[in-house]
Amino acid sequence: MDIIFILKVIAAMLTIATGLLALIKPSAVPGFTGLSYSGPRGISEVRSIFGGLFIALGSAPFVLGEAAFGVLGFSYLGIAIVRLFSIFFDKSKEQSNLISLGIEIVLGIILIL
Repeated sequence: MDIIFILKVIAAMLTIATGLLALIKPSAVPGFTGLSYSGPRGISEVRSIFGGLFIALGSAPFVLGEAAFGVLGFSYLGIAIVRLFSIFFDKSKEQSNLISLGIEIVLGIILIL
């Protein structure tokens, strides 16, 4: 196993862990993302999108094969591009947004290598 493959596996596992956190403890999501919700419908969205989608994307390479690492990487890079757009146009330069941008770029690049 080479180091890049190991980093890809770690990136996918981090994606799954993020999804599991949102699924199990949706109250942790608003503190970092800045999103808020009120009531069961909002909690359902947090569990579905931040939980289910991240778990599915992170699991895909282990189920579908190595090409799915690239799909996960392009997903992260797509999120990063839109986040960068938002940082400038929405003037959203909060530290958590910049940290997320950095993580998304690094994971995206690792996953498409």
